[in-house]
Amino acid sequence: MSERPDQRAQPARAAAGRHVVVVGAGMAGVQTAVALRERGYDGRITLIGAEPHPPYDRPPLSKAVLLGQTDSPAFDVDFAALSVELRLGVEVTGLRPDAREIDTDAGPVPYDVLVLATGAEPVRLPGTEGVPGVYTLRTLDDAEQLRPVLARRRATVIVGAGWIGAEFATAARAAGCSVTVVEAADVPFSGALPPEVAAPMAEWYAESGAELLTRARVASVAPGGPGEPGTVALADGRLLPAEAVVVGIGARPATGWLAGSGIALEPDGSITADDRLRASLPGVYAVGDCASFPSARYGERLLVHHWDNALQGPRTVAAQVTGETERRYDPVPYFWSEQFGRFVQYAGHHAAADALVWRGDPAEAAWSVVWLRDGVLVALLAVGRPRDLAQGRKLIEAGARLDRERAGDPAVPLRKAAL
Repeated sequence: MSERPDQRAQPARAAAGRHVVVVGAGMAGVQTAVALRERGYDGRITLIGAEPHPPYDRPPLSKAVLLGQTDSPAFDVDFAALSVELRLGVEVTGLRPDAREIDTDAGPVPYDVLVLATGAEPVRLPGTEGVPGVYTLRTLDDAEQLRPVLARRRATVIVGAGWIGAEFATAARAAGCSVTVVEAADVPFSGALPPEVAAPMAEWYAESGAELLTRARVASVAPGGPGEPGTVALADGRLLPAEAVVVGIGARPATGWLAGSGIALEPDGSITADDRLRASLPGVYAVGDCASFPSARYGERLLVHHWDNALQGPRTVAAQVTGETERRYDPVPYFWSEQFGRFVQYAGHHAAADALVWRGDPAEAAWSVVWLRDGVLVALLAVGRPRDLAQGRKLIEAGARLDRERAGDPAVPLRKAAL
């Protein structure tokens, strides 16, 4: 699981005077620029972002920004003091590795070292492109468009009961909107969690006053007339009135602009990075939501669309660029979600064959589950049990084996279940 046979040698050190271009001004791109300066890199850095806004953090979009509790989630980074050249509102359209240039709508940009941090883009609901009243939630502009929907307490239909759907439903109910969530699978969080874990979480929707419709597929969305709500038609014939429709059915790596560049991509569209986050062309790295990497810990390639990955990966890229070429990237994935009055945390990566052990009753306010692979802790989901998460994350990093009986006793600190 080290590096692919087609991986070419990378420059051992980016000396002063070399130009590092970072494409993508989200968390991964910003942290790459910051990490380079923290490691003493004193060459030129250019950070290119497609949005016109100053670089900002995304987690507040589904919470504080939507509810009008903050206007700007901008990063607290002084780019001028770091001598980082910001080029915002610039769309990158192509990569020409032979010329060591990227093409943008503002002209070509040369590079010596290129970091791809373009993130992910939301999956659109087929047939809804351009339909008034249909929204996604990925950018600051998306959140600002949705803020008046919540402020006016519009009747809202959310398509998709994943993490974004749950967080938006939480904000919409807090704002006083009527909310119906449409999910094609049998349970929420399908694909992320096994049904026996996700099923109790379905009850959170009703507790909040939201209606969750499972095994329901959207056939079409029709806009409303003046003063009239639109209509979401389900495949089974049901019609749902909706003044706003929010689509949260997943995201895919924003890598379409790399077609024909020679950068290797996985079938899911992610950039094929190695365990040092090097892409398949010399002098090119990939980090964050747009890149997948081989995990020796889990024995498979991982694509992690979460904030912590965008925070941790840039440190490895910066180390590579500044000469620490043996540093490898194999983190314990981690994310959190605030929904329906609960703080949900997950660490690790589990497979269907891993043994699931409950810690507590999911009918209670706080509980956890752990996944064991041949007795070794590989993943943990904690609802309102931050101590379980903190201890479990360290145990996963250490490759610890657990006593299954003690691991299943919520009164026993998880660290004391280690053998």
